[in-house]
Amino acid sequence: MTRAPEPSSGAERFDEDWARLLSGDHGTAVHPGLLDRLVSGTAGLLRRAQLDEPFEPHLAAEAGAQLVEAQFTDPIVLARAVELLQRQPAADGRGPALCGAFAAGWAAALRERTLREQEAIRTAADIARKEAEKALRASEARFRALFESAAIGIGIGDTHGNILAVNKALQELFGAGPEDMIGRRVGDLVHPEDADGVWDVYEELVSGKREYFQFDKPYYRQDGEVVWTHLTVSLIRDDDGTPQYQVAMLEDVTDRYRLQERLRHQATHDPLTGLPNRAAFFERLEKLFEDPDPGARFGLCYVDLDGFKVVNDSLGHDTGDQLLAAVAARLKAALNPLGHLVARLGGDEFVVLLENSRGEQEAVAAAKTVLKALAGPVLIGDHKLAVGASVGVLERRVSTTTPGAAVRAADLTLYRAKEAGRGRWTLFDPKENARAVSRYAVSVRMPAALDRGEFFIDYQPLYALADGRLAAVEALVRWRHPQLGVLGPDEFVTTAEETGLIMPLGRWVLEQACGQAADWIRRFGDAAPQLNVNLAVRQARSAALVGDLNKILDSTGLDPARLQLEITESTVVGPEDEALRTLHGLVEQGVSLAVDDFGTGWSNLAYLRDLPVSGLKIAGSFVGDLHDPAKDEETGWRIVSGLVSMAHALGLTVTAEGVETRRDAERLRVIGCDWAQGWHFGRPVRPSEIARRIAEEPQGRPVAVRGRTVTHGD
Repeated sequence: MTRAPEPSSGAERFDEDWARLLSGDHGTAVHPGLLDRLVSGTAGLLRRAQLDEPFEPHLAAEAGAQLVEAQFTDPIVLARAVELLQRQPAADGRGPALCGAFAAGWAAALRERTLREQEAIRTAADIARKEAEKALRASEARFRALFESAAIGIGIGDTHGNILAVNKALQELFGAGPEDMIGRRVGDLVHPEDADGVWDVYEELVSGKREYFQFDKPYYRQDGEVVWTHLTVSLIRDDDGTPQYQVAMLEDVTDRYRLQERLRHQATHDPLTGLPNRAAFFERLEKLFEDPDPGARFGLCYVDLDGFKVVNDSLGHDTGDQLLAAVAARLKAALNPLGHLVARLGGDEFVVLLENSRGEQEAVAAAKTVLKALAGPVLIGDHKLAVGASVGVLERRVSTTTPGAAVRAADLTLYRAKEAGRGRWTLFDPKENARAVSRYAVSVRMPAALDRGEFFIDYQPLYALADGRLAAVEALVRWRHPQLGVLGPDEFVTTAEETGLIMPLGRWVLEQACGQAADWIRRFGDAAPQLNVNLAVRQARSAALVGDLNKILDSTGLDPARLQLEITESTVVGPEDEALRTLHGLVEQGVSLAVDDFGTGWSNLAYLRDLPVSGLKIAGSFVGDLHDPAKDEETGWRIVSGLVSMAHALGLTVTAEGVETRRDAERLRVIGCDWAQGWHFGRPVRPSEIARRIAEEPQGRPVAVRGRTVTHGD
């Protein structure tokens, strides 16, 4: 650890201010010699916490604890100490952390001291009860003296919840007289912010199921104000062990609670604008993804001010800060009444979050509101500043993305708006987003990503609709990018194809997935699902694919009958395409083929008839559009039913993608769809989760294997 430098003039001023603070009149008498040592010791700890590398928060906490041990327990001391620490030029921006650590140490020590007092009081009360038969008058006198003179509030009640006695400290805590409290019911003291379960625990105590409990609990005072307390309730039993009384001890922690609230607000809000900061925004965004309803949507408007750097450079940062505060106020006034969250991410970047979005129109309307709010000039001192903005708009179903990917997409869309001329909004385009991500991430990092072990494979289950069995799994490659986080195939496969990097990546996916599928077969036999692997267009048109796949099947031991390769409609562009020779070669090896995302490409039925495929996967957009209020649902179902009938007429197995509700799954089963995949059946998961599902599959269900029917265990 790097030692703190020798005291400077600033450190000497801090020592003087610190000594003056502790020497003030706080109702605590300390011998001068002890006070000098206390000042020197605590100031030294704080200087070390401020300057040492790495940061040691326990030093500041120890300083706070030493003050409490020296009887400096007045909240005013804490408030003035925090104020003094905030004025210090903390290294590396440690000011808030230093204050927080000091306050936490002071609060923890004060709580320990108070708990010791509480335990002493509880013990004394119990002793007083047990001694009642031997020396009733003396015991009563001692208990009454302790009860009345205690610094914390004490109340005694019976097991029916009636308040029998309160001491002076408790009366002062509630701002009430004994007549206002004695005879009241404990259950009348409910507060809307009570912790979950506090009253359930109370019922357990008065019924004798527990001896005591502790909670931080708010109460209403007689004047309507709220006081926060640290509440300890103990059960008193008679000699036979029957519950007789409850003793409640309440410590006023309102000042500490408010200090914690201020520190929490500082940690989650931007100090310049008062808006939620980046951490608060991501916390709110991630909550949307924890347990979303099927079909839930959200929107993002990523806002960047146009020409803000010119203001900073020409008029100074103080003017720039005032401009940012004015912009934040306008955005908050315009968008908060609509129920949208406005946050500042840093610099001149803001973001608007739309929860439970009703569609792209609402997100676009929010973007227009942003531009309208910033249309007029902002008066800063003698300057009328014209402020404009560019807005990247993203509106998606929650199930189609992740928080990190959504923010990245909105950010990239923002830069498309700036490139288009600024002062405008631009709507997210998946193709443009994929190209943008690829340009700066794939082309730079991907060539060495395989060697670094940055790729991994998740598996999404496909279920048979007729009997609900796990029929297959689709291998989906992921890229754990060190800067961008986990990327899905939509974010890098297109560029990998364009650069030729898809060939080594595609071979790696086949090797890994086939090895995993062979392992499942060795462990579970015929209960193991079929493996589906996507083939990129460049792979399918490679003459070397047949030989490569043959080697992979030999090395992994996977039966080719358990492998299905998925191709897109754009793989073959005509009956003379060279890719047809490769596809026929794959089928001759025993591998089956399926057309993926059917309906999004050319959908030429003549070519579909000539392709050596045995399966067809209906694009997820068909099922997703069924819930679009702007489109006729029944017409959509007729289209899906027609696709299923057509595929069956060609002898193909039909899989529906993007199935997210039980209702959709049941209707697909009724119209004859064979298999389905989507969030209703499970998201892409790690191989261990697939193994768990296989192990839980009921034995004896019929399983279709290459044109015949067997049962598990045959």
